[in-house]
Parts: sequence; structure tokens; C-alpha cells
Amino acid sequence: MEDLPYPIVLDILERLGKASDRNSVSLTCKRILAIDNEHRKSIQVGCGLHPAYEALMSLCVRFPNLKTVEIGYSGWTSVRGKQLDDRGLSVLACHCPSLTDLTLSFCTFITDVGLAHLASCSNMQSLKLNFVPRISGCGILSLVVGCKNLSSLSLVRCLNVRSVEWLEYLGKLGNLEQLLIKNCRAIGEHDLIRLGPGWSKLKRLEFEMDCNFRYTKAFNKLLILQCESLKELSLVNCIMGPGRGLSCMLGICEALEKVYLDKCDGVGDSDIVALASKSKRLKSLSLRLSPEFLTLGNDPYGLTDESLKAIACGCPKLEEFRLAYSYGDFPFFSYLTLDGLLSLIQRCPIHVLALECVYFFNDFGMEALCSANLLSTLELVQCQEISDEGIQFISRYPLLTALKLSKCLGVTDLGLKSLVGSKKLEVLMVEDCPQISEEGVQGIARSVSYKQDMSWLY
Repeated sequence: MEDLPYPIVLDILERLGKASDRNSVSLTCKRILAIDNEHRKSIQVGCGLHPAYEALMSLCVRFPNLKTVEIGYSGWTSVRGKQLDDRGLSVLACHCPSLTDLTLSFCTFITDVGLAHLASCSNMQSLKLNFVPRISGCGILSLVVGCKNLSSLSLVRCLNVRSVEWLEYLGKLGNLEQLLIKNCRAIGEHDLIRLGPGWSKLKRLEFEMDCNFRYTKAFNKLLILQCESLKELSLVNCIMGPGRGLSCMLGICEALEKVYLDKCDGVGDSDIVALASKSKRLKSLSLRLSPEFLTLGNDPYGLTDESLKAIACGCPKLEEFRLAYSYGDFPFFSYLTLDGLLSLIQRCPIHVLALECVYFFNDFGMEALCSANLLSTLELVQCQEISDEGIQFISRYPLLTALKLSKCLGVTDLGLKSLVGSKKLEVLMVEDCPQISEEGVQGIARSVSYKQDMSWLY
């Protein structure tokens, strides 16, 4: 091993994806150990660090060229030793000059002091904080002032981040491309306006309000003047509607390729029509609707077939469409109908169609999918109007290779019998369908997954 050429040794190490495998190979000789230490770019540590500070110091000295570090304490209890604290982040700042990507998860002893240490990491490009409860907006501000190359920031369940001056500073720098904020109770959608000129560079935005701490106040339309680079937009539990909050983004972001709207209060036809008129590049659209945010009767914000037909006409590149209702086991009145859904499916090049609790989709809809010439993946979850008669049309779908059936009460082994031995499907997933047996799914696809749990019925 000592005589192997350097490029060959390096190639061997690069082919080993698991850290445990690289550690084992490094034990064969000192030369491989030295090369591995020099070229190790990432580590993932957490509860196994003991004592935490000394162990991390040893790792950073051993691997001087680390770029990606993930520190996670999921499942930690006090009996597993002390967590890494602010001193640990000072070690990263001093001994990892190449650090570009840092993830901290469930690090309950990290405070603003620790984040301030990271301000000296001038090469930092990505920071992910998942449940780091002791940090505040001041700590994030101190970090972003030093890390001027930061292009990706993720905050999940950071409960004490209240001030958003850091967001304004990032907007002025103009380098932020990805922003993810989830369940940070003190940060509302109206705070995003502080990004200012930074909107023009942003490519991906994910914003989720904690459903238990939603702002009931309907904020006026945000003055987001430019977001021409935004390609992915995900909004969960936001307050929307004509002239309100983040709904304005749906009508001004021409580069959008992927949109996900989950239980957004007030989203209506005007928003989706505006999206269809601007986003000609849209490839993926996901809508999850909930009755707690919809008012029956004369609801000016409810989605109707007008929305789906606008998407059908205005988004010629749409490949993935997902529609879900999150209201439990019982249907409620929907303004969307089978006619609107089929107009979208037949006019757009749909490759992936996923329907959950869509009770108006029935056997006639399954027959209509025979004309969906590009459909390759179909997911049906809790679609109770589909029977064996509808399932049998699957054998006539031109390009379908993957099928998922979950909690569908009307489908039995008899309906799937026509697919046995056809070699049409590559993947079949059947979950919690009471009338489908494990024997009934055999021989239908090359890869079959079967799970049965009837607790959802009770």
C-alpha cells in the first residue's frame, strides 16, 4: 500500500462514501491515513462526542481541510454526556479555515456568543439551524456581518429569534440565494419585506408559520418589487388573498419553476390566475387545501375550476401536479371538480400526478387518464370514489411505471388482477388498503412495497 501512486490512493478514498469505511482503510497504513486526513471534507458528529470540546478539537486538528460540518443532538439526554457549547464553535472558527457549510441541530447549549465566534469564518456559504433555542436575532446578525459570502440560510424552530435586522443586512449584501424559515414563532410573513433589494437574487424561498402561532392580522400587500431570480416558492400556513401578504409574489415571479402552497388562508382564483399568467416556466405545482381556511357559500377566495383551467392554458411546461385536501376522513364541499382537473391533465405534459383525499376524482377520471400520454407516476391517497373498475384502466396508460395506492377503500385484489404479469409497472406501493392483500400485489411490478396498518380507520 505504501508504494501505490498518490492519485490511485486518492481515487480509492473518494470512492468510499461511508466515514466508517474510510476510517477502516486508513488503518492499513500511515500514508493512507495522512492522505485521508488531508482530503476529508466533511464530518457528522453529535451525541458520540465525549468529552465534547476535546473530541471536536481532536477531529478539527486531524482534518484541517473540513468544508462541511454537521453537529446534531437529536435524541440527546443528560446521561449521554454534555453537549457541545459555545467553546466548540470557537474551535471551528479557529481550526476550520475552509468551512463553508455548517448545520446545528438540537444544540440547546449554543448561544449568541457561539454564533459570534463564527463571524470569522469568511468562507461560510450555508448555515442551517434546527431547534437552537438559545440564539436570538442578535446572534444571527453578528454572524452574517462577518460571513459576507453567506448564500443559504435555514432557520427551523428557532423560537427566540425576534428581531430581523439580520435579514435587512443580508438583503443589502445581495448574496442570499436560499432562505428557509419554518416555525419560528416570532417571524411573520410581513417581516420578509426587510430583505429589500436582496429579493432580486433570491432563488428559493420556503416559509412556514407555526399553525398554533399564526398572525390573524391580514397584512397589506408586501412591497416586493423584484424577484426575477426566484425559482422555488413554498408557503405553509400563511395568510394570503388579493392584496394581502405574500400572495403578490404569485403574480410577479416570472422564473418560478416549483410552487408549493399548503393550507394558506385565503388563497383563491385571483392568486392562481396571476401565477398562471406570469410563470410560463412552471414545472411543479402542489396545492394542499383545508376547510378550516375556507368559507362555504359566497367565498371570494375559494379555489374553483377557473384556477385549474388557467394553469392548463398558461403553464405549458407543467410536469408535476399535486392536489390534497387535509380535512381528515370525511369530504366537504369543493369548488374544484373533475372537469377542471381533467382540463389541466389533458393540456399539460403531466409526468407526475398525486391526489390525496380528492373525493371528486372517480372511475371516470381514471378512464380519462388513458389520454395522459406522458404520465409516468400516479399516487392515489384516500381517494374513495375509485373502484376496481377504475383501477383496471391503468393497463391502458401509455407510459405509467410507478403507482402508489394508500388508504383506498374501494380497490381490491380483483381490480389489480389485470396487472399481474403485465410487466408494465416498475414500482408499486400499496399502503393501508384494507381490501388488498399481500398476495394480491405479487407479480405486478419489479419492485413491490406492501404495508398494512388499519389504525387510520379508527
